[in-house]
Amino acid sequence: MRKDLHITGVKFGCGSAALGKIETKKIMATGKFITFEGPEGSGKSTHIKKLAYFLKTKGIDIVTTREPGGTALGEKIRSMIQHSVAEEVPVDRAELLLFLASRAQHVDELIRPALDAGSWVLCDRFYDSTMAYQGYGRGFDLDELKALNDFAVDGMKPDLTLLIDVSPETSRARLKRRHSRTSSSPDRIESEVDDFHRRLRDGFLRLAGSELERFHVVDAEREQRVVEIEIHEVVKQRLLTPPTP
Repeated sequence: MRKDLHITGVKFGCGSAALGKIETKKIMATGKFITFEGPEGSGKSTHIKKLAYFLKTKGIDIVTTREPGGTALGEKIRSMIQHSVAEEVPVDRAELLLFLASRAQHVDELIRPALDAGSWVLCDRFYDSTMAYQGYGRGFDLDELKALNDFAVDGMKPDLTLLIDVSPETSRARLKRRHSRTSSSPDRIESEVDDFHRRLRDGFLRLAGSELERFHVVDAEREQRVVEIEIHEVVKQRLLTPPTP
């Protein structure tokens, strides 16, 4: 017997049926929401810190955060996803739902309140990572992933997404240096095979190509200072420069 679950106008079929359309509500935020996406080891965290400092010099209140994480619950989920818990690895569907649970909590508890208060939010990964990792990487249906993402974010959309792009070879080399420097071990996702990381990068580039108005692709194979300057210029042009009458 088929069972359907209805949640605030959203219909999920428990079976092989496709997900129904999700209605989202408009967001009246006064701050700006910037997300950083990209392969492992691309330098997202470094450039979030540098952009945060730059914007603070402009008198802007900044909130930096990350996914999965950003809230107490989200950080617990992050640990569950990145490392085997009780020697049990989450199956791909469970991994996906954990990411989405963290994101829903993140939006309602941190991102939306900060934007409504006038702060700018800089986030290390958001829903494009789900499309890249679980869609292009794991092979989940992209339309179904979009529907799930839409439900989790409840209408929240970045004003600007900076794709910090590096090749899989550069990604692997940087991760190796990082773990050597910190005496740490790769997490589950970092340890995925090379083909997974190639699909991941290709997915990010395809996503960027489908939403040119929101995305800006940054070639992070270059010197860090060059990348930093480009990011600052893009943010100034897109979000700080008043529109021409």
